[in-house]
Amino acid sequence: MKNEMLNVPHDSLDGFVGEIKQIIDSARANAVRSVDFCRVQMYWNIGKRIFEKEQQGKERADYGSYLIKNLSKCIAPYYGSGFSVRQLEMCRQFYRTYPIANTLRSQLNWTQYRLLIQIEDADKREYYELESANNNWTARETERQINSLLYERLLLSNDKEAVLAVARGQRIPESPTEIIKDPMVLEFLGLERRASYYEKDLESAIISHIADFLLEMGNGFSFVARQKRILVEDDEYFVDLVFYNRLLRSFVVIELKTQKLTHQDLGQLQMYVNYYDRFVKTEDENPTIGILLCTDKNDTAVKLALPENNRTILASKYQLYLPTTEQLINEINEVKRAVENPRKESPGHLGR
Repeated sequence: MKNEMLNVPHDSLDGFVGEIKQIIDSARANAVRSVDFCRVQMYWNIGKRIFEKEQQGKERADYGSYLIKNLSKCIAPYYGSGFSVRQLEMCRQFYRTYPIANTLRSQLNWTQYRLLIQIEDADKREYYELESANNNWTARETERQINSLLYERLLLSNDKEAVLAVARGQRIPESPTEIIKDPMVLEFLGLERRASYYEKDLESAIISHIADFLLEMGNGFSFVARQKRILVEDDEYFVDLVFYNRLLRSFVVIELKTQKLTHQDLGQLQMYVNYYDRFVKTEDENPTIGILLCTDKNDTAVKLALPENNRTILASKYQLYLPTTEQLINEINEVKRAVENPRKESPGHLGR
């Protein structure tokens, strides 16, 4: 037997081993998902029974509080802290938020549902529920997207129905603004708080956290290259980052700037976009998208530097630290006011 195994071609054996590993990994992942969903169903059923029992009390609020406290006292010693008063209250809230069992999604775990039921806005909750399921987000990713106000940032340049229609799979994004956020939040890079840093530091940090960066970029993005060399006659240039978006069917070139952008920056990015349109993209692909990722920008100057019908060159501010919800909402409201009053220069970026 040992001699027979030695005669198996190495390449063939590697492929066979890889297939077996894939089977094992897939089975383990399915088992974990199955256990997670059983836990979701357990908490839903507990919430349902608490709610039904609660309705029998004459003083509903007082009776409900009494019921949950006593229930926790009885079962927590046997089953642990997973059945505390707070947890049982969340079970009840879970059932009241999702009263139909068939609407529960097997892709989501209890931690994700705990995050979702704390969102009062039904449309906002549906968006995060759909995106978490459609993109197989982990609980950590769902929490990060909620905390960074992904939904609100998308609504800044899109109407609510369009955002929800994309999440529901009812339509495919047609414009870069339907996917790309402004501002972008890059707190996961872990860059130190200092007055200035080099663009190469920012680029290296993005590459080191490429999975998190793709999550922040949005749906359909895949990484293509960094410092992509392009030759124009005898001159060579290097594009900072290149991606491809399968939903928009277009290349996305990104230039990083660690200061307020200038019209020269826009001109350089326009050249890179033109190069990809003329020499790289195929006829069946859509025009290349260019993004200037910068610390600050003047929205009016950006509009004046680009053609009125521009749909492919975008400037997006980034911030390296996750702001509070209030700060980010104020930032979004300031940008809205700047758009409504184009004569006034756009506000400075958070953290400047």
